[in-house]
Amino acid sequence: MSQVLRQLLWYLLGGTRGGANRARIIDTLRERPHNAHQLSEALGLDYRTIRHHLELLVKNGLLTRPAGGAYASPYFLSPFLEANYAVFEEVRRKALPGEGE
Repeated sequence: MSQVLRQLLWYLLGGTRGGANRARIIDTLRERPHNAHQLSEALGLDYRTIRHHLELLVKNGLLTRPAGGAYASPYFLSPFLEANYAVFEEVRRKALPGEGE
């Protein structure tokens, strides 16, 4: 299963534009849950950019939102990503050298 995650992360972090921002979002959410507005402020990114990345990460099963689509509900790392966080760190180091250090 970690091979599937590894391939997905290579695509999301190293294979597309915005990979560095997605890695920053994941790192920030690992520290504590945030909603889209809080992430926008914490990372200094446009709210619409944050929403785009969040939707992509939720769609691919890396983030969850226990309150569903409720306004301002926070995002969390999915249990799958939490359990395999070392794979994320490995891919980030290789796909985004110099990021997250």
